[in-house]
Amino acid sequence: MKTVVTGATGTVGSAVLRRLLQDGHEAVAAVRHAGDRDLPDGAASVAFDVTKPETYGPAFEGADNVFLMLPPGKGANMNGVIDAAQAAGVRRIAFLSVLGAESNPVLPHRSIEKHLEASSMETALLRASYFMQNLSDVHAADVRDGEIVVPAGAGRTSFVDARDVGDAAAVWLTDADRTPAAGAVAYDLTGPESLDYFDVAAVLSDVLGRRVVYTRPGLVQFYRHERARGAEPGYAAVMMGLYTSARLGFAGRLADGVQRLLGRPPRSLREFAEDYREAWA
Repeated sequence: MKTVVTGATGTVGSAVLRRLLQDGHEAVAAVRHAGDRDLPDGAASVAFDVTKPETYGPAFEGADNVFLMLPPGKGANMNGVIDAAQAAGVRRIAFLSVLGAESNPVLPHRSIEKHLEASSMETALLRASYFMQNLSDVHAADVRDGEIVVPAGAGRTSFVDARDVGDAAAVWLTDADRTPAAGAVAYDLTGPESLDYFDVAAVLSDVLGRRVVYTRPGLVQFYRHERARGAEPGYAAVMMGLYTSARLGFAGRLADGVQRLLGRPPRSLREFAEDYREAWA
């Protein structure tokens, strides 16, 4: 069974790739440059660029399954990607979506979901909550300075470990018993806790053995902070939108998607922090 993984060098795609290889499946990383050295041992690669439609068909040739994600930036013809996968004979596709996408038509993820629902492929819509890994990546420098600087107010978030999302995608793609009755099946993927950023700061402080504080900035203060760190205006604005969702109380919902797919509880924030402590050293 051959599975093509888009976004294979990213946070979730790399987790999907690792789990497929761990379970003994044929995994092919769809990357801009075939032969990418950042891939784990045992992973093949194929050239794929969402801005170049001529790469779609060859990338999916001979594939049984596809892990699909919306790449950052512009120029992604996602409907064309989906159509090419179907034309190539792909049977099953898992799409990395966003928690709450079904009720937010403004999100590009929802229009992609609709196109997948209209396809003939067996489809899983993996609606993931906010990744814990953002704390060890996007906000790592702030945490090393002893701060969490995000404009989420006192809102709660059902943080999910991207490794759980990757495992869930790999398991669904390769488990023949998980067949959607019709159209698509959706899984809401969250962690086991709904936490505000004061809680997050307390966990990080305890695990790291030093004080980390949540500064609770306003939107303008956060924007200035991100720009001072070198973030582009558009990127800073997108982050403001994401944290406003938490600020307004829309990001804390818990769901059982990880448990349903993996047969175990999702990782907690404390487990994540202990595993990633070197990111904040």
